[in-house]
Amino acid sequence: MSTLPQQRPAVAGLPAYVAGRKASGEQVAALASNESHYPPLPKVLDAIAAASARVNRYPDMATATLRDRIAQFAGVSPSSVAVGPGSVGVLAQLIAAVCDPGDEVVFAWRSFEAYPILCQIAGAEAVRVPLVDERHDLRAMAAAVTDRTRVVLLCSPNNPTGTSISTAELIDFLDRVPGRVLVVLDEAYREFVGAESPDAVGLLETRYPNLCVLRTFSKAYGLAGLRVGYAIAHPDIADGLRKTQIPFSVSNVAEAAALAALDSADEVAERVAAVVAERPRVEAGARASGWAVPAGAANFVWLRADDHTRERLVAAFDAAGVMVRGYAGDGVRVTLADPASNDRVLAVLAAFRHEV
Repeated sequence: MSTLPQQRPAVAGLPAYVAGRKASGEQVAALASNESHYPPLPKVLDAIAAASARVNRYPDMATATLRDRIAQFAGVSPSSVAVGPGSVGVLAQLIAAVCDPGDEVVFAWRSFEAYPILCQIAGAEAVRVPLVDERHDLRAMAAAVTDRTRVVLLCSPNNPTGTSISTAELIDFLDRVPGRVLVVLDEAYREFVGAESPDAVGLLETRYPNLCVLRTFSKAYGLAGLRVGYAIAHPDIADGLRKTQIPFSVSNVAEAAALAALDSADEVAERVAAVVAERPRVEAGARASGWAVPAGAANFVWLRADDHTRERLVAAFDAAGVMVRGYAGDGVRVTLADPASNDRVLAVLAAFRHEV
C-alpha cells in the first residue's frame, strides 16, 4: 500500500493563520481586518488600469522603480530597500535570510499572529514575552535575548492592542541589545501614529545598523488586496532580503499602484487624519460604557475580554451587522472607519454592557 509524501513536522503542526472575517452585504460594516474603508485613490485606479494591460508580461523582479521611489521617499539609498508581497512577505524573507533551525526570535505576545507561524516554518524557536498593560515589556524582551537569538520583532503600533513604542523607549532598547541581533521594527500602522512616531530610519542610518524597519502599503495607502510592502535596512541585510524573495512575487499591477499611492501623499494624509480624529472619540465612548481600552495609535481599538465575554461580544456585533476580530484568550479588535460605522460600534458596546 503506497503512502503519501510527508510534510515536515514543523509544517504539519502549523496553526492556520486566522484572517479577519469578510463581510457580505452592503449593510455590514467590515471592521475585522484593519483595511481602509475608503475606495482606492483615483491615481491608484488609473495606474491599475494601465498596468493591467501588461499582465501577460512578467513584472520587474527587482521592482527597481518602486525601490528607487521608496528610497527617495525615505531618504535612503536604494541599496537599503527591499520590496516584497506585503510587510509580512518581507518578514518571511527576513527570517529565511537570518535564521537557521534552532535560532531564536523574540517578540511580544500577544502581537501580530503571523510572527510565530513564520518562525515555525523557518525552524526558528519563537520566544514570546508577555505584554504589560497592553504594551511591549522592552526590559523583559532585552533580558530574553540569548546567544541563540538572531532576531527581535517589535510591532509598533502593536497589532492587536494598538499601543506604540516611543523614541526614548526604542533607543533604550537598542542600547541593551547586542549589535549581532537584528531588531525589526514592524511599522505597518506608522502613518496613524503622527508626530510621536520614532524616526526609525534616522536611527538606522546614524546609530543602529542592526535595526530593520518594515512598512506596508496595505493599511493607510489602501492596497491590502495587492500585497506590497518593504523593508529599510543596512545594505547587507537588504541584499539578503532581495535574495530570499520569491521571484516575481510583487506584480506589475501592485508596483504601479504603490507608485501612484506614493504620488497621492496629500489624499492619503487627509484620509489618515480623518481616521485618527475618530480614534479618541471611539476610545472615550467605549470607556464610558465600561470597557478598558488602552490609548491606541493605530486605526483600530482594542477591547480586552475573557473568552466568555469575547464570544458574546462578537455575537452581539454580528447581530448588529458589524464584523470584528476576536482573539481567543485575549479580546476583540475593532477597526476604525467612518463616523456612522463607529457609532454602530459604540451602540453595541453600550448595549452589551447594559445587559451584563
